[in-house]
Amino acid sequence: MDITALKSKIEAAAREAFAEMVRLHKDEGIYAFALYSDEGAMTVCPSTNTLRHLAAQDEGDGDLYPKFAPAEWKYEMQGADAAFDAISTLAREYVFSLDGEESSEEGAAGNPGFAAFRQGLYEACIEVLEALKQEGFFRQALGQDVFLTFDVSDYELDPQKIREIITRLNDGPYRDEYLAWMETWGA
Repeated sequence: MDITALKSKIEAAAREAFAEMVRLHKDEGIYAFALYSDEGAMTVCPSTNTLRHLAAQDEGDGDLYPKFAPAEWKYEMQGADAAFDAISTLAREYVFSLDGEESSEEGAAGNPGFAAFRQGLYEACIEVLEALKQEGFFRQALGQDVFLTFDVSDYELDPQKIREIITRLNDGPYRDEYLAWMETWGA
């Protein structure tokens, strides 16, 4: 799999998804955007959250999980649907091709090429978000910075990797608040 070509597709889809969310939901107070995948490296999806949704979830207990966890966000798996479906199809077909005859995620996971592909896919998503941030894409599209992250559903990333992702993708208050929140985990 050509990760560079896949990364270009992810970047185009991320641009399209965020622009779509801004067009449809700007008045709800968009503050966060993420890309995420799964442990099997067979999907890439966007997720967007809004201050309106966050306020509706606030139970006053100070839990920041709903604020920072893409799986809890209002517009999970929404935006640029066709583009992300095509990317996920490419990733899934490649993972299945690593397995040979059985065509299963479990079989592919035993293939040495799988770990390299999964790491490459995850890093491509992070690099896309980082490049868009550095370009000023989110600020230009929305008129303000947003919290950015990459996550993997049903999978625990190493705390040091999480710190690296948050630090690469965020500045100022979002970064500081997230890293302080991590301290409460004992991470």
